[in-house]
Amino acid sequence: MKRFTKNIIIYVIIFAVVLVAATAYRGMNDSQAVQVREVPLSQFVQYLQNEAISEINVTDTRLTGKLSETETVYAYANSVVELSIISEQYIFPQIEAGTLTYETDEPNNTGSVILSILPSLFAAGAIIFLIYFMMSQNGNGKAFQFAKSRAKMVKGNEKKVTFADVAGLDEEKQELEEVVDFLKYPRKYQDLGARIPKGILLVGPPGTGKTYVSKATAGEAGVPFFTISGSDFVEMFVGVGASRVRDLFEQAKKNAPCIIFIDEIDAVGRKRGAGIGGGHDEREQTLNQLLVEMDGFGENSGIIILAATNRPDILDPALLRPGRFDRQIVIGVPDIKGREEIFKIHSRNKPLADDVTPAILARRTPGFTPADIENLLNEASLITARRNGRFIRMEEIEEAITKVIAGPEKKSRVISAKEKKLTAYHEAGHAVVARCIPDSDPVHQVTIIPRGRAGGFTMTLPKEDKNYETRNGMKNAIVHLLGGRVAESLTLDDISTGASNDIQRATDIARDMVTKYGFSERIGTVNYSNSEEVFLGNDFTTHKNYSDEVAREIDDEVKKIISDAYAEAERLLKENMDILTRVAEALLLVETIDGEQFEALFTGKVSAEGLAEQVRESTEVKKARDAEEAAESERLRREEEERLKAELEKYDTDYMDEDESPADEDETTADGDGAAAGDDSGSDENSAADDGKVKKDESDD
Repeated sequence: MKRFTKNIIIYVIIFAVVLVAATAYRGMNDSQAVQVREVPLSQFVQYLQNEAISEINVTDTRLTGKLSETETVYAYANSVVELSIISEQYIFPQIEAGTLTYETDEPNNTGSVILSILPSLFAAGAIIFLIYFMMSQNGNGKAFQFAKSRAKMVKGNEKKVTFADVAGLDEEKQELEEVVDFLKYPRKYQDLGARIPKGILLVGPPGTGKTYVSKATAGEAGVPFFTISGSDFVEMFVGVGASRVRDLFEQAKKNAPCIIFIDEIDAVGRKRGAGIGGGHDEREQTLNQLLVEMDGFGENSGIIILAATNRPDILDPALLRPGRFDRQIVIGVPDIKGREEIFKIHSRNKPLADDVTPAILARRTPGFTPADIENLLNEASLITARRNGRFIRMEEIEEAITKVIAGPEKKSRVISAKEKKLTAYHEAGHAVVARCIPDSDPVHQVTIIPRGRAGGFTMTLPKEDKNYETRNGMKNAIVHLLGGRVAESLTLDDISTGASNDIQRATDIARDMVTKYGFSERIGTVNYSNSEEVFLGNDFTTHKNYSDEVAREIDDEVKKIISDAYAEAERLLKENMDILTRVAEALLLVETIDGEQFEALFTGKVSAEGLAEQVRESTEVKKARDAEEAAESERLRREEEERLKAELEKYDTDYMDEDESPADEDETTADGDGAAAGDDSGSDENSAADDGKVKKDESDD
């Protein structure tokens, strides 16, 4: 880029010099050809009347007349008609009389010509600049470097990630250890006639650690690691992607054994065929070249390709066949044991309080991915730093969990008393219904404080990880979702738009029960859902795979499920109306209720006013504890600053003494020589002078 900037500056300077030279040359020519003075047209006509002009030159509307050998004048006619009148009355008669010599020059059309070709010149310059810029932005200004691979190579001796840094993926790591072992000891496999997989595709949701485990594989093997994104192959110029693929594999062959990691391979490996672009699509050409290159190197050449995607359904079948990507490793969401190990890794450099352990955190975060866990602990650290705390307590962990799921609190939002009451009864309805449903997930938190796009929410956490959903579980989920709407209808004699998201989610669950999972006895165990998504490679048209009669039955069955769930929620709330009122009043007083507080309200162990008093007392205790911890943190910070300052001053003093000690030794030696000569008075004077010098240096310091 520096070279590109330098070249641009040089070109601008050259252009400016040429422009200045051309202007000066034109001015010089004009001054040499026309050394005249301009006069008004009336005065020029007066010269013609007096026959004072001996030679005249008429060019366009310009009249140039020679008065004498040293004086020439010129004037401009206002129009061609005026010029014609002057010519007929004065110029032509004098020419016929022989007193006036007439000349004319060709019109100067240089300016018009330049103006006519200027747009073309500008367009050509812009195109040349664009091409030069595209060639120069990649590859340090060398031509056609933009067609080279953008893969970053990480050598084996650099800082590396190992399998010890990867948690919760025991089986997945075992699959990848074969690759590592082959790269370290290829002879063992060659002697057995075994063929190591050419390519391994890592499949899983976003944030599950696909990229991280690939880096760990390269770190364990200790070989060069080429990493590139699928989108880096595709460029606006045709053929660039294929060229980058070729260059990538050429570099890999030179550094074999090595690992090539292609992240988000679905950007370049989508299905070919129908859709826009046809066979001349740039992405398809890149994919074809990738397929050819994967077939081009040997089975045991020492090049292993790892790729990651969260969309394996849209990949081209030719890419997934054996011989290219022989093995697919699914990296899913970790279970409770995996989450505990992940928490241990991400909390190694974080000071957790005594009440916080990885086992507790694993139970409180079902469904969290490794990326979610890392973000959760980081948010908890930031919240702790906000209060100047020293240790991350469970309070910060809970707030971080809620913040990751629902967003930050918006306490500053102005909410009317009517809307606040509506939200309180809505969320209380959700909580009470969830508590009354058998085998339901326990209520973890209820709040009416807005977070994100929600005016409030009720959070339930499962007791254990779930791999499957049951019919009764999905029905109970619909009843839980409709609890808020039913509570509004029973207590406020009105309903609001706050339940729109609940209704949408309930409808989606009911439709999936009927069309996807076969939970409807009327419809039967037939899949009527259309899960195909529109993307390049598939047709853009969608169609129903069932008749209109079946569609009507599906709609009727979905409506029946929703109606039954609504009636069930209404029954539960009518039977527990006093509990609903007590929970809503508590929410209006304290705004946020945790699981233990809600259980106390539900069982009647505490009233709304009593809960508010408990929250007030605990809040005061928390504030005092936070203030004490903040003061301790401030004290430790000041002590650390003073210690560093003392060490710095000590270092400066030691450095000064080391610099002055040789000089002192020399002067002492000189004094000693003087004393040996018997000049005691000179020695005392020198000593005094030395003392004065040291004091001055210390003062300056």
